[in-house]
Amino acid sequence: MEARPELRRAEEATGTALVLYERAHFRHDPRWLLPRPPRLCLACALELLQPTSGVSLVRKKHMLSCFRDALLRHGTSVTQLLAQNKTVCTHLIGILFGLLRSIDDGSMLELCMEVLIQLIVQLKLGPFVRCLLEECQKELCNMSNLRGSLATVSLLGKMVDAIPSLAEILVTEHGNLVEHQLGCLIHPNEAVKAAVCYLYGKLYSFPTVAEKLSGHFREKLCPLFLTTLNKAQTKELQINCMALLRQLLKYEHFVSTIMSKSGAAGISENAELPQEENTLPLVLKKLLLSRDEILKVASVHCMAAVLVHSPVKYAPAFIHADIPEFLFEHLSCTSEALLCSVYGCLLLLAEEHLFFSKCHTVYGIESLVRSLKGILQLNNPELLKQGLLLFTEILRRQPEEIKLFTNSATCRDASGVLREAVSSPVLEVVAEAVGAVAAFFRKDHLNSPPVPYGELQALVQALLDRCRDLLPPLSRGPLLSHDPLLPRGPPWSQGASRAVLQQGDVLQGALEGFRNACRLAMDLRNEPSARENPFTAPSMQKGDTLETFSKFLLSICDSLCIPTVMRHAEHATHPALMETFLSILSSLFTIVPCMKEKFSKKLASSSFIRLSLELKARFCGGQSHPALNQACSSFLCSLCLNLFSALEETRPLLREGLSVVSVILQHSLPQVNTGGSESLALLSDSLYVDEATRQRQYCLLLLFYLAYIHEDRFVPEAKLFLAVRSLLLSIQDQGESPPPAIFRAVLYLLMVCQDKGEPLEEAPLSAIRTMLEGVPDLSLVYSHHPCTLKFFLTYPDLQSRFGRRILELWLSWEDGGSEEAEDLDATSPARPPALRNRWDTLLHILKSSSSILLILLDLVYSSPVDKARKVLTVLKIFLKENEDIEVGSLLRGHFLQVLQQLLMESGAAPLRASGNLPLLLSLLFLVQPRNEAQRELDSTDLKLLHQVSNLCGKCSLDDVETLQSSFNFLYWSLHQTTPSSRKRAVAVLLSSTPLLVLLQKTLGLTWTEPAPASVLPGPSRKEAALLCSGWLLTASLSAQQHLGGLEVHQTLTVQLDKVLCTLTLRKKKAALFSVSLLRFLRTSLEQNFSSALVKLVSSDSGQPPSLEDSALSPLSLQQVLSLVVSLQNLLVQKDLLLSQAVVGCLEALLDFLQARSPDVALHVAAQPWNRFLLFTLLDAGDNSFLSPEILRLMTLFVRFRSSSVLSQNDIGYVLQEVIKANFRELSGATLRALCCFLLQVQKTGSLSNPAMISTTQTLLDTLAEIASPLQPPHQDLVYPFLQHKGVRPELLFPEGPLV
Repeated sequence: MEARPELRRAEEATGTALVLYERAHFRHDPRWLLPRPPRLCLACALELLQPTSGVSLVRKKHMLSCFRDALLRHGTSVTQLLAQNKTVCTHLIGILFGLLRSIDDGSMLELCMEVLIQLIVQLKLGPFVRCLLEECQKELCNMSNLRGSLATVSLLGKMVDAIPSLAEILVTEHGNLVEHQLGCLIHPNEAVKAAVCYLYGKLYSFPTVAEKLSGHFREKLCPLFLTTLNKAQTKELQINCMALLRQLLKYEHFVSTIMSKSGAAGISENAELPQEENTLPLVLKKLLLSRDEILKVASVHCMAAVLVHSPVKYAPAFIHADIPEFLFEHLSCTSEALLCSVYGCLLLLAEEHLFFSKCHTVYGIESLVRSLKGILQLNNPELLKQGLLLFTEILRRQPEEIKLFTNSATCRDASGVLREAVSSPVLEVVAEAVGAVAAFFRKDHLNSPPVPYGELQALVQALLDRCRDLLPPLSRGPLLSHDPLLPRGPPWSQGASRAVLQQGDVLQGALEGFRNACRLAMDLRNEPSARENPFTAPSMQKGDTLETFSKFLLSICDSLCIPTVMRHAEHATHPALMETFLSILSSLFTIVPCMKEKFSKKLASSSFIRLSLELKARFCGGQSHPALNQACSSFLCSLCLNLFSALEETRPLLREGLSVVSVILQHSLPQVNTGGSESLALLSDSLYVDEATRQRQYCLLLLFYLAYIHEDRFVPEAKLFLAVRSLLLSIQDQGESPPPAIFRAVLYLLMVCQDKGEPLEEAPLSAIRTMLEGVPDLSLVYSHHPCTLKFFLTYPDLQSRFGRRILELWLSWEDGGSEEAEDLDATSPARPPALRNRWDTLLHILKSSSSILLILLDLVYSSPVDKARKVLTVLKIFLKENEDIEVGSLLRGHFLQVLQQLLMESGAAPLRASGNLPLLLSLLFLVQPRNEAQRELDSTDLKLLHQVSNLCGKCSLDDVETLQSSFNFLYWSLHQTTPSSRKRAVAVLLSSTPLLVLLQKTLGLTWTEPAPASVLPGPSRKEAALLCSGWLLTASLSAQQHLGGLEVHQTLTVQLDKVLCTLTLRKKKAALFSVSLLRFLRTSLEQNFSSALVKLVSSDSGQPPSLEDSALSPLSLQQVLSLVVSLQNLLVQKDLLLSQAVVGCLEALLDFLQARSPDVALHVAAQPWNRFLLFTLLDAGDNSFLSPEILRLMTLFVRFRSSSVLSQNDIGYVLQEVIKANFRELSGATLRALCCFLLQVQKTGSLSNPAMISTTQTLLDTLAEIASPLQPPHQDLVYPFLQHKGVRPELLFPEGPLV
């Protein structure tokens, strides 16, 4: 039927189609036409939907759809139109309800119900609703076939859903309707059942309605519902049943009813679940095994809804139904919703012991680990948190007797999963992961061989690395002396940021995990299989051991755990966290016992004593935080005992002292909860104190003592000094005798704080003296510290009574040092830093107290050799650095008394009487003056010479050290005095026949050894030094005797050919020994072999000597030439000290030859080989000709006019280079040698060039101005020996340097 022209024009004007019932629209008022799309005429819609309209169902459905759109889009306009006429409203509702009863089309029914409900809700037609309920009740009650009730029941369900208040009306005023639903549940049509379940689900969603229907459910609905749920086939019914079940399971009494109907409530551990098919656990199990994911999720949700009320009561029913097994199987799914539900359900089941005793966790742990590994790849932190929480509970609750990980692969996978989880960027995930890690470190989880120590190390590393990354960098600089370590604000103050609180929670969990790892290491120490870790791959044996794991824990605690906790403590300090932290430190002392003392020292030096006391003072006052107080006390006790044991390592075994300290600490530390100032006040209490208070004072004293030893001075020294002084006087006033360990602490604190306080008065000094006299051995109260020396040696009374013993103890504690001191030579600018720091205090005291020097001298004589050597080292350094202090006379006089007494008491065996005699002689040599070139010998010096020479006569050649020191002293005495005194000294020595006999034997040692392969073996170091000193002393005695014409009572016989052979065949390494022989040979040559003291003999060849040999006697020409070759070979070695001796010997040899046979002298000087030798020496470097030895050698060649060796051109070149030299920078020996060279050139007329002659004179004039103050030194080899840089003078004088 076509629209009328006016309607078509209206459509064209609006641009939209009109929805009209053309047959009746002309009768309708225009106000029923909606102005906006859809352009619907409400009156047309009403007439078209009437049963009598004769319109097809399709047109009615279209009209109804447009009406629904109009209600949705223009609800206000529609409701205003309809509200104007209630008759129209009633008629429209009646039409719609009639459609529901008469139409079977599902989509039309849905549309009709939707419109009807929207209309009722928007119009708020209360009377109409009640009327509609009555109509529904009549419809259902009068209906003979329940199949037709589907639409009505569905309408009721949707109405209750849309109008919540309708549920109360329906239950209270229309109970028959509710009762009628029971019959519908019996009907075989599952669509009807689904509608009924939907209605019930909506009703039971309201708590008040559910309460009113509780009897209805318990008595009637419950069995029907369980049967319906069990037999449901369609998805719609299953979903609606599950929705109703979810609503019912919100209430405890419904859960109890359902589970009792299932026969599963309160089931015991050993009982079996009834096998009826409609029990809830079995029904849910069946749904769990379905293929529909929605049903699986709903099933798991319902299980959790039951368990959440009482896991202990209801979990056994599900466990007996083997539901955990299937839940673990579902962990392999990819649905995140299902996984989350399964995790939650398993978490509830884990609260029941039966869950573990039935070994469900053993069965499912591998699936759980695999599931977590997969979730780590997803971006779902909440799901990961849920899974980690379940893992944590399983790890924590698993019984010890049931092993969770049945194979090492799963254990390693679990460790890897936890490591990845700990490294998560989400802080909440990390918090759950650290809890799982803490539960993972259990002995029964990990003690099956092989224990994966490597995996455990990686897990601990990741745990602490993550905590470190959470915290900001450490802002605290070096710890100040008296600054508190902890923040001053209250712990976890409200101002603390949420991030800091979260970091604290994570760190607390991480520390729990680390503590459990430490406990695991301690537990495994008692397991041989875990300690040895058998069945480990060979490549892993070195790293996968308990020892390695234990050391790793200590190392990572030092490098990561401690810095991380201290960084966090800058911002907030939580008692529980610090309690865990300190318990970790305490356990590490046991885990790695071999490192406990080193670790304790590092902790003490890092202010951990102060930290523990601050924690106790801040949090543990009264009875608060007892766990923290116990942890602090236990840690401090272990730390202090370790430190105290380390102090006792080098003392005699003092178990009693250690036990006393242990008792004091264990009993008093829990009661010590005071800060620094309060602790000082307690120590300063001068009133009478009871035993408990005294013990607390002793405890504080030990803490301060150990802290100060390790440089943690957290209270001012001046205040501590006064407090300890007051404590000392209080102890004396009460007549107490403190244990030695306590008295040692008192003394130490007084000593290290004395610079900050006033000097002690007589009263405290008297108390100290009295207590020291009561100590059986001062070693019990001695502390090895420089302040100890200063304290005891500064107060005269203490020095006189205890100074010697204190010095003995100090020396016994010093670790060597003599070898370092022996390396000090005349060229050393200062002693090594180690020696400087070690002895500064004693050396400073020695400057001001000569009595201490005498004590040290006595110690050299009476102490054991090792201790005497240390004293000698101290005196060496003191005399070297304080040459301006005259102590030689004092020490020489005291030493003379000691030596006289020793020789008188010991008779012929002085070395048996004192093994320290060599050290005394070394000291005697050491105290000889160093800066006096000419000094008259007094009576003490001559007596010492006499006693020492007598001592040498009583020695044997085996007494190498004694002879060496004696020869050094005698040799030095001959050269450090005036000529008149030197003559007297030589006379004293020459009068000692035993000395000369011994000297003869000493020289004989030079060639007593056989000469294998025609090469004389080099003597040992000590023998070489003794021979050097012997030959030098012989040369000096011979020279001085010859010079003074002194009487000789005993001659020395030397075989000249053996001396020459020794020089020829001696190894290069014996250069210094060769120097000594050259010095002796030089002296003999200078004396023309006519010494009255030394008789040189040559072996008789059996043939008459030639004329040349007779002229050179006792030398032969062959020996002269051989000697020259030996000297040339020694010179080529380019050893500076050896070169000096060779040149000196060569000078004396040429003088001897010039006097005996000038031709031989010229032959020796003009050998072509000399030129090659000279250029070899000059090849040593730039300006090498300016060395004194080369200048002296060139002087010899010029003197003997050896132009083939040194031509005029060569001399000219030397002069040109000399002109370029800076004379001010040259040594005195070089200037003297250069002057001699120039004079010899001028004297011999070696230059013909006038310019060169003038240059020579100019250089001589310049040298005369510069070198006039320089006098040639006494001709002796001591000076070049000691001035030679790089030479070890102890090889000539082993007991120390001469200057």
